[in-house]
Amino acid sequence: MTDVRNLGILAHVDAGKTTITERILYTTGTTHKRGEVHDGTTVTDFDSQERDRGITIFAAAVSCTWDGHRINLIDTPGHVDFSDEVERSLRVLDGAVAVFDAVAGVEPQSESVWRQADRHGVPRIAFVNKMDRAGADLDTAVTSIRDRLHPVPLVVQLPIGQEDGFTGVVDLLGMRALSWVDGQETVVEGAIPDALLDEARRRRRRLEETVAELHPAVLEEFCTASAVSASTLALALRDLTRSGEGLVVLCGSAYRNRGIEPLLAAVVAYLPSPVDVPPVRGMRLADPTAPVVALVFKVVATATGRLTYVRVYSGTIRKGVELLDVGARRTERVARILRVRADRHTELDEASAGDIVALVGPKSARVGASLCAPTDPLLLEPPTVADPVVSVAVEARKATDNERLTVALAQLVEEDPSLTVRTDRETGQTLLSGMGELHLEVAVEKVRRSRGLEIAVGRPKVAYRETVARGVSGLLYRHVKQDGGAGQFAHIVLDVHPMADKDFVFDSTVVGGRVPREYIRAVEAGCRDALTEGPLGGHPVTGLRVTLTDGATHPKDSSDLAFRTAGRLGLREALRACAMTLLEPVSEVAVTVPEGAVGGVLGDLAMRRGRVTTSATRANTVTITATVPLVELFGYANRLRSRTQGRGSFTAQPAGYASAPAS
Repeated sequence: MTDVRNLGILAHVDAGKTTITERILYTTGTTHKRGEVHDGTTVTDFDSQERDRGITIFAAAVSCTWDGHRINLIDTPGHVDFSDEVERSLRVLDGAVAVFDAVAGVEPQSESVWRQADRHGVPRIAFVNKMDRAGADLDTAVTSIRDRLHPVPLVVQLPIGQEDGFTGVVDLLGMRALSWVDGQETVVEGAIPDALLDEARRRRRRLEETVAELHPAVLEEFCTASAVSASTLALALRDLTRSGEGLVVLCGSAYRNRGIEPLLAAVVAYLPSPVDVPPVRGMRLADPTAPVVALVFKVVATATGRLTYVRVYSGTIRKGVELLDVGARRTERVARILRVRADRHTELDEASAGDIVALVGPKSARVGASLCAPTDPLLLEPPTVADPVVSVAVEARKATDNERLTVALAQLVEEDPSLTVRTDRETGQTLLSGMGELHLEVAVEKVRRSRGLEIAVGRPKVAYRETVARGVSGLLYRHVKQDGGAGQFAHIVLDVHPMADKDFVFDSTVVGGRVPREYIRAVEAGCRDALTEGPLGGHPVTGLRVTLTDGATHPKDSSDLAFRTAGRLGLREALRACAMTLLEPVSEVAVTVPEGAVGGVLGDLAMRRGRVTTSATRANTVTITATVPLVELFGYANRLRSRTQGRGSFTAQPAGYASAPAS
């Protein structure tokens, strides 16, 4: 297992993740032709919608070998609407390559995926891509990484040439030049050009000093010999990468196939193997001989059957074995084990600890399920799922297709847990909810193409919330019910007040045992039940503190059920007495436009209730950052293109909730 690397490619949309993945497959000999995103010939963007749109939508797993190591690689989406795909991938990865644009540096979604990786404690190295573009600057990109993401950058390369003249890099550890010549397939190693020799020595010295501040062994050697050997430096870079104390930074141009070999060498040298990663809390060590533990992180329904993607954490899975789905308490039989290369597969006899594979056979295991040896069950923490923020009404145009649509939507939710389907109680409409307009558009189109259904889609609606602006104190609620047999009696007194930094907090100041502890827990459960619908419009309620201050019981008729009912109905009555505020989801939008179009774009943002926070000018373009209500962003892409003659672009990421204007 020390020769396995499970890593993801993380970045903002259009930073070059898929192109890097394609070049890795080509360089390792896994493919024999370079796939191109603009031609729709990439291995990982194999879905028809990905090729039509030119972006990665679904996380795709591939496998290759380099320098005696097996690399299991997941190319993740860069668009914010598909951040849940990134979340599920990070849950099963041991390391990652964070890709940054050499011109744009850290972009909005770069920050989002970086924070996701931080939450999962995934070690990373950085690759500054597109060094051949006009305006590309490694130092500026590194400064952006340091200022916005706050790691300690450890730059191990110096570019040779700029923009169109970028031909290679100086390896600062080996103090050698690595060059790529058009028409040649391999890197050429040589001496550092004389013009760069002094700069290379200066940067090598800076690297030694920075690492010495972080690593005791390097500090000792540096103080003793006033220099650090390449081997000591490499070991220190590995330790700092795996601990997260430093970030190794490389550069190149994936499109021109420059910088891929050093990147692969860095993956092998610095990122951890499954053995190097400490076990997840409560989990066994990565041992092929231990009882099987695997986590389902992706489910895909294909024309030939259902594929269940798993990360094997311990033990060995063999064909024909039965595994226990711990959460569902049912067994699943493994008919086949597949090594995955996007939409192509190689059959295996077994998969051991550290492997990422697809299983054929499990019929009902969902994303987040723990598959274990039946005699040694162990429940793993599943990936977190974000709450949907946008909904659309969907219905089959033909009444005869209603049942088929219901089945198709259920399959969608099974494959992508960030989608939800529910029926609106007032209108009877079927509502499909997801992470954004594009997310829902892709989901609906997937149903249309895979099932051949004609679907009518309503205008998107955002997910509002309600919160307490001014609370109430001493609200008394009595729940008394007597209809034969044992009755129900519960008496509670509630204080309800705003809570800015938490969704919901419940506490009790009841003294003297007037309400027993078990009934206090029932009141809290009832209050949580009441949060699902607020008094303004039936939206979920957030941002409040509820305090149980007093109460009374009946010797015979009080029960958990009575107090839970009192908690639910009492809080609903309290919310009706509070001053409530409607909250709407807002997004942080980064709009990049030519300088001549700034005025019109700012005016349009103002019409959309946007609040501009920053603006920056670079290379005759202006990037405007603003906070805009999500409901105002529907159709914004077309509007922006028309205002900028097709030269403007924007990205958006969730920025929480803000008060909605009174209607």
